[in-house]
Amino acid sequence: MNQIVIAPLLVAVVAVVATLALGRRPALQRATSVAGAIVYAASVALLAWRVVLAPDAGPATYQSGGWPAPFGITLVADALSAFMLVLAATVGLWSVAVAVRVLDRENQRVFYHPLFHCMLLGVTGAFLTGDLFNLFVWFEVMLMASYVFVAFYGGAKHTAGAFRYLVPNVVGSAVMLLGIGGLYATVGTLNMADMARRLADPAAYGIDVAPVVGLSAFVLATFALKAGLVPFQFWVPSAYRAAPLPAAAMLAGVTKKVGIYAVIRLYFTVFAAAGLDGATLPGTGVGITGDSPLAFLGPVLLAMAVASIAVGGVGAVGRETVDELLAYSSIGQVGFIALPVALAASAPSGAVRRAAVAAALVYALHHALAKGLLFLSTATVRGATGTTRLSELGGLGQRSPVLSAAFLVGSLSLVGIPPLAGFFGKFLVFEVAARHFATVPTAAAAVPLAAALVGAVLTIVYITRTWIGGFWGTQTPQVGQATVDPVQVGLLAALAAVILAAGVAFDPVYRFATAAAEAALDRGAYVDLVDPAPGTTLLAAGTGAGGALGSSGGAARPDRAGERGAGTENGNRPADGGEGT
Repeated sequence: MNQIVIAPLLVAVVAVVATLALGRRPALQRATSVAGAIVYAASVALLAWRVVLAPDAGPATYQSGGWPAPFGITLVADALSAFMLVLAATVGLWSVAVAVRVLDRENQRVFYHPLFHCMLLGVTGAFLTGDLFNLFVWFEVMLMASYVFVAFYGGAKHTAGAFRYLVPNVVGSAVMLLGIGGLYATVGTLNMADMARRLADPAAYGIDVAPVVGLSAFVLATFALKAGLVPFQFWVPSAYRAAPLPAAAMLAGVTKKVGIYAVIRLYFTVFAAAGLDGATLPGTGVGITGDSPLAFLGPVLLAMAVASIAVGGVGAVGRETVDELLAYSSIGQVGFIALPVALAASAPSGAVRRAAVAAALVYALHHALAKGLLFLSTATVRGATGTTRLSELGGLGQRSPVLSAAFLVGSLSLVGIPPLAGFFGKFLVFEVAARHFATVPTAAAAVPLAAALVGAVLTIVYITRTWIGGFWGTQTPQVGQATVDPVQVGLLAALAAVILAAGVAFDPVYRFATAAAEAALDRGAYVDLVDPAPGTTLLAAGTGAGGALGSSGGAARPDRAGERGAGTENGNRPADGGEGT
C-alpha cells in the first residue's frame, strides 16, 4: 500500500499533461481540470486516511525506482505532510472550480489550467519529499508556474509585479542551493532522515556541527522569502494584485505555507538533532550558544514574525482596493503562523513545543481557508462589478446577500470570531504566547503576546473598514449593474460552510494538527521510517544487510530496530551501529 504515497503526485502529473493536450478543446479542458482537482483531493483524502485516520494508520515511504535511501529519491507521507496536503487539496479544488467560472475562457484555454496543476504538483512534491535537494527541485516547479501566473495578463503592472517576484526568488533559489551544497559538503548526505541521524552523532561521522548553523541560515532566508515574511515581503502586494485572483488564492493560501512547512520539517525534524555543546565558530575559538540550531531559529524567526504582523497589519489598514488589502493582510497573517513556530524553537519542554507547532498548523489551515475564500469572493465581486475599489462597492450586501455572507464568514474567521476555525487558530497562538510569557516573565518575553494583540486589533480595523466600505452603505452604479453568477456564489457558500464546520467540529482538526506536530518533532520515528541504512556503500545497500534494491520503503525493519550505537567504518561511510560488514 506504500504506492498510495505517490498517488497525489501522479494525479497532478496526469492533470498537467491532460489539460495541456486539450488546449484546442477548451470546454473539455476545463472539465478535465476540475476533474483532476477532484481526483487529487480524493487521493489526498485516501492518503490522509492511510497515514492518520484509519484504525491501523501509520506513516509510509516510497523509494523511487526501488533504490534504497539514502541513495534513491525518498517520498515520505506522515501526519505533517498529510496535514499540509489536505490544506492544499481543499484550497486547490475551490480555486480551480471558481477559476473555470470567473476567468475569461480565452485566457484559460492555453496556459491557465496546465500551470495551475503544475503549481499543485510542485506543492505536493515539496510536502512529500524526504530529500533536501529534491525539496529545492519541487520549490522550483512550484515557482515556475507562479512566475507565469503573476505575469499572466501581460500588462505593465503585471510585468512589474512579475519582475519584483522573479528577481528575489531567483536570488533566493541560488542562496538555497548554496546552503544545500554546503550542508552536503559538511554532513555528507541530503536525505533528511540520514542527515538527522548523522547530526545526532557527529563524532561518529567526523562532522563539525558549527557550520550547520550558518548553512541552515541560508535555507531559512529562502524559506522566509517564499513565505513572504519581513524583510522579504516586498514582492507580495504587487504579485498578488497582478495574478488572476483564483491563482492569488493559491499563492496566499498554499504556496506561502510551503515555506513554513520547510522551516518546521528541517529545523525540528533534522537540524534540531545537531548538538552544539562545545561547538565553536571555525577558526575563531568562539563558542556557539544554544544546544541546537533551534537556538538560532527562535530569535530570528520571532523578529520576522513580529515585524510581519506589524507591517502587514498597518499596510492593510490604508488600502483602497480589496485585493491589495488582502495582499498586505497575508503578510501579517503569515506572521501569526511564524510566531508560534519561533516560540516552539525556544520552548522549555517537548509538550510546550508540540503545542506551539500544533498552533502554527491550525492557524495555517485557518488562514488558507479564510484567505482562499476572501480572494475567491473578491474574484466573483470583480467579475460582477468590474472593480475591487471599496469606494465603488457600496450596497453589495443588499445586491447579493449570499455572496456578502460568504465574504463575511471569511472575514470573521480572519478576525477570530467563534465558532469559526479562525477563533481556534488565534486562541492557540495567544495561548502559546501567554505560556511563553508565564514561563519567562520579562519584558522581552512579553513581545510575542503584545505583537499578537496588536495584530488582532489591526485585523479588526481593516476587516471592519472593508465590510463597511464595500458592503454597506448606498448602492453604487457598479453594484447596481452587477450580475452575480449563482454557481460562483454557491461554490463560495460551500467553502464558507467548510470554515464553519472546521470550527464547530474542531476536535478532529486539532487532533490531526497535534499528530502532525508530533510527526515533526519525533526525529527517531522519522529516521526509523525512512531507514536510510547509513553504514553501507551503494553496493552493500543493494546486496547486503542494508536492504534489497527492490525495496519500496515502509516502516523500519525489525532487524534494524536496535541499531543506534557508535559507528564503524564500512567502505567510505561509517556505520550507525553493530559490526562492520
